[in-house]
Amino acid sequence: MQDQVFVFTCEPHQEGRLDKFLVAHFPELSRSQIQGLIRDGFVRVSGKTVQKTGFLVEAGKEVEIRIPPPQPTSLEPEPIPLEVIFENQDLLLVNKPAGMVVHPSAGHDRGTLVHAALAHIPELEGIHGEERPGVVHRLDKDTSGLILLAKNDRAHRWLQDQFRLRKVQKTYLALVDGRPPTPTGRIEAPIGRDPKNRQRMAVVPPEKGREAVSEYFTREVFPSHTLLEVHPLTGRTHQIRVHLAFIGCPVAGDLIYGHKHATVSLNRHFLHAYRLTIQLPGESSPRTFEAPLPSELEQVLQVLRGRTTT
Repeated sequence: MQDQVFVFTCEPHQEGRLDKFLVAHFPELSRSQIQGLIRDGFVRVSGKTVQKTGFLVEAGKEVEIRIPPPQPTSLEPEPIPLEVIFENQDLLLVNKPAGMVVHPSAGHDRGTLVHAALAHIPELEGIHGEERPGVVHRLDKDTSGLILLAKNDRAHRWLQDQFRLRKVQKTYLALVDGRPPTPTGRIEAPIGRDPKNRQRMAVVPPEKGREAVSEYFTREVFPSHTLLEVHPLTGRTHQIRVHLAFIGCPVAGDLIYGHKHATVSLNRHFLHAYRLTIQLPGESSPRTFEAPLPSELEQVLQVLRGRTTT
């Protein structure tokens, strides 16, 4: 495939920064993508290459931009079965099992959700200049449930904006050790890297972390555990696990933020992304999707309910 070349003439009302001028002409591209093309020498003004994103474009000047085709990814598709909850031309909504890493990283260069998606979507368009699935949000390895993947740049930007503007309603089910201080509550506690262990997150002073807000509601009470419905209003790393541990009721089976030994018969933590309400690209009203509890989590609840009734 060849580069796509576009040429524009700056009108008087369009004078200003080069990156803003081009963003106005390419709403499907993010500002960071446009800035990357400028820095990489893909933009010329009046025939001369300009690599300063803040270059001032004057009326009458001709701006040419070349957009290269997506570069092939180095990732190899893997025919890993996926439980698809919903799919259209823009996105893929999957019920991720516990134990599956979302994106390749150190120590996880095979068997990820991205590898599986590449096999599932052979016609995948480029995301951010590379032929790979657009990861919109993430779930921890041992957290199961709903996760979105964008199939093209336009959908990726739309979905990311929905999350950034907090228009997405996420609902998790969490079985916790003990009982929270109140049946329902709102946790507002900044989260950042744990100063004692950089591999963990922790509640930290405001100047050391980022705003993090979670709401919870009690769904079922057991002698030593509580089943909560949790709504994270922000999207910090390990937010739900850190917040629930902070109020004294860590997620059952969480060996990082909770007890050193699991209090239930489970080889993962009991956290599941159960429901997602989001407005999809090209639609006028939000949709709600649900993923039932995995059998291993449902089994834990059945055991606890049996103990309660005997």
